[in-house]
Amino acid sequence: MSVGTIDSESLRNEMVDRLASDHHAKGLALRPEVEAAMRAVPRELYTPGIPLEEAYENTAIITKRVGEENISSVSAPFLIAEMLGQAADALGRLEGRHVLEVGSGGYNASLLRELVGPAGSVTTVDIDPDVTDRAAACLEAAGYDDVIVVCADAEQPIKPGRRYDLIIVTAGAWDVAPAWRDQLTEDGVLVVPLRTFGMTRSWALRRSGDRLVSESHRQCGFVSIQGAGAHEMRYIDFAEGVHLRLDEGQQIDPAVVAGLLTKPREEAWAGLSLPPRTVLADLNLWLATHLIREVREFVVLSAQEAAVASGIVAPSWRFGTPATLHDGTFAYRSALRWTGRLFDLGAYAHGPDAAAAAGRMVEHMRAWVDAGSPSPVLHVLPAHAPDGDLPDGVVLDKRNSRLVLAFTSR
Repeated sequence: MSVGTIDSESLRNEMVDRLASDHHAKGLALRPEVEAAMRAVPRELYTPGIPLEEAYENTAIITKRVGEENISSVSAPFLIAEMLGQAADALGRLEGRHVLEVGSGGYNASLLRELVGPAGSVTTVDIDPDVTDRAAACLEAAGYDDVIVVCADAEQPIKPGRRYDLIIVTAGAWDVAPAWRDQLTEDGVLVVPLRTFGMTRSWALRRSGDRLVSESHRQCGFVSIQGAGAHEMRYIDFAEGVHLRLDEGQQIDPAVVAGLLTKPREEAWAGLSLPPRTVLADLNLWLATHLIREVREFVVLSAQEAAVASGIVAPSWRFGTPATLHDGTFAYRSALRWTGRLFDLGAYAHGPDAAAAAGRMVEHMRAWVDAGSPSPVLHVLPAHAPDGDLPDGVVLDKRNSRLVLAFTSR
């Protein structure tokens, strides 16, 4: 065994050990079969030209850019492990299953090949021939030449009549393509990073007839899907290094928000004392589904590090914080306020109705905690589904489907 192989194996095992610790910190468990697959597949073979140490860092590695836009990557190991875990949890086991992967980097397809075993199959599809050529070459170099690589737009069926037990999408989607549902076996599972209200979650969705219902979700981020399923996310410059993200057809005149952050800031706090292990990922979707009933525009605030450091804004997460814009008043979920080892939830607002807007947002945060920090369940129905067939929840109409978000206590 060469020195390079020894180094690779050591780094690979260290990476998986970190993944197991990361899962534990999140209250998750790294499934044994997923752990074994990640210890077996050499990630560096899918990241040629990248230093060995970088190949085993817990981050995505961009493999293709067009201008400033990243359009293909080898996903971060922690996210791959979580999504594979979602699939395995939903299906009970992956051995012997037939899998379609939408978005080809090669690495995830090889992990799936390890998981399905000799009796299963893996097909990976991507719209970009550069990506599929690269994936095919990497898979062959790693010894996974029985993975079927297809260059096509996965918005359409890959092979008419073919059904898969699992479809796993490794690109950020704005909608659920009907072809994904239709290619699933009855009771099959779709794992997809889906944007709702500008926020992405990896949903594990089980098919039941013409609808899908979620069984789990994870916070995540991916390069956007291309082709017929693409949907452009719009941004408005709000201040130096501060942006509003519009994703559900909102129309906002930039002149309306100009100078808003220079107006006096009002703040409100929920009066809570929450422990550090409190999971807040579901709170943002709770705010989206509740605030959108009250205000015309629910948006997402993003900010560069320099803007946060200067104090222009103090968001709960600079990469995507729930916010509202209504009648010239802007409000958003603020950074946590710590007292010793406990924290409180708050909101900041600017504009003529700032104090009331911050107060309303905080009321919804407090209601989420009082309700037992409920978790969202996502229902996906065809676009033609009548209102009477929809379950209770907040309806979000997309191009091909009607999404319903509902909340259940843990």
